[in-house]
Amino acid sequence: MQKLKVDVAVIGAGTAGLVAYRAAVQQGARTVLIEGGQYGTTCARVGCMPSKLLIAAAEAAHMLDLAPEFGVHAGEKRIDGAAVMARVRRERDRFVGFVLEGVDTIPDADKVRGHARFVAPHLLRVDGVDGKENGEGLEIEASRIVIATGSTPTRLPVLAGAGAGVITSDDVFDWQDLPQSVAVIGTGVIGLELGQALARLGVRVSVYARGGSVAQLTDPVVLRQAGRVLREELDLHFQSEIVKAERDGDEIVLCTREGGEERCARFQYVLQAAGRTPNVGKLGLEHSGLALGPNGVPLYDSRTMQCGNSHVFIAGDANQELPILPEAADHGKIAGDNAGRYPDVRPGLRRTPLTAAFTEPNIVTLGASYKALTAPGKPKFAVGKVSFENQGRSRVMLQNKGMLRVYGEYVTGRFLGAEMIAPRGEHIGHLLSWAVQSRLTVDQMLEMPFYHPVVEEGVRTALRDLAHNIAKGTSDIDPDEVEPGT
Repeated sequence: MQKLKVDVAVIGAGTAGLVAYRAAVQQGARTVLIEGGQYGTTCARVGCMPSKLLIAAAEAAHMLDLAPEFGVHAGEKRIDGAAVMARVRRERDRFVGFVLEGVDTIPDADKVRGHARFVAPHLLRVDGVDGKENGEGLEIEASRIVIATGSTPTRLPVLAGAGAGVITSDDVFDWQDLPQSVAVIGTGVIGLELGQALARLGVRVSVYARGGSVAQLTDPVVLRQAGRVLREELDLHFQSEIVKAERDGDEIVLCTREGGEERCARFQYVLQAAGRTPNVGKLGLEHSGLALGPNGVPLYDSRTMQCGNSHVFIAGDANQELPILPEAADHGKIAGDNAGRYPDVRPGLRRTPLTAAFTEPNIVTLGASYKALTAPGKPKFAVGKVSFENQGRSRVMLQNKGMLRVYGEYVTGRFLGAEMIAPRGEHIGHLLSWAVQSRLTVDQMLEMPFYHPVVEEGVRTALRDLAHNIAKGTSDIDPDEVEPGT
């Protein structure tokens, strides 16, 4: 048995782990980075970047469909599925290459290949050293440990017996060609992004949701609007229970129950996009001395990433807080800094929450969510809104769909957050999240410049409505607000 003693051991070399490793090293700690799988982050390999490549191809196809409405007529549209997926894989590999170049700069003595698990609070056992599945094994005694093991797509037991056609988003980006048909299970960010992109590329797509959720939205008015907008283009099924899935030749027969009625349809693939599961089940956490939550994830302080009062820190998707790259990077920096200088543990920089689904229109939330603001015991808040249906620049671009709702604090007038399904919402989200983090008031935001004609003029309309409702001390209640759902 090989033995190694270090100041900090980081388990996982994804975004959070790489940032944590570098932060701990900068603190002067002798640090090792342990990875049991392929190098290359979730974002680069199977997440942010390959999905946006597929979406970009879908947008090009959609613009051809939309062109006649501008009076522009092209020839017959032809989608070369093999070429689409070849570019996705080629550019995906390029992005992964950038990550691998960064890994190559890490000294070999600091990289450990294998699967780590706790055998005691300060002791890790690493099996499969140097990539060998049955390697000799290594024991690492670490004064501090960072868990940054990421997450994997959740697999549904009801689909387990249907064979190879049941896939996750990780599998999509290795396709050699576009399929004929796909059932997408889940209306979260991944399910909606991939579902809409595939549909625009000519794939027959049906999307099924157990409830009425749409991406990360919690505002019932925006949620209802999002369901309406997306249903114009997608075959969306809310309140749908998956009953069974069976392989029949080259297809899968998927049976669902909606409103008490059972229906079956045939698909080439069934794509599971019903969330992600933290990779903590094989870490031997029962030997770590840590208190665990009901999901098996160690309890931790989101300001410091410290698990209880222990020497262990947790970062990125592994803590199941918000599985997006910017948050993983921030988690890793905080965890690595604190592990490196332990026991001098300090709160790190937590930015204003900002999430985006790159559907069209974009679905974006930022700052305090509607759900958080309406939690029991929270003070009342004012709401402003704008529909993009008649917003000038949106109509010019034939993207005049969606709604923005903005929230403000009574008395102080401080801007609190927003939820939207909106054209160019990814840009609006950045603008408004900066305002939240700067603690601007609604009046201060209305003093800022707004050009004409731009989509952001819709933001001004919503802010004016919000300012009016703050001044009068109440917001108009929308009938849709009473009954959340789609």
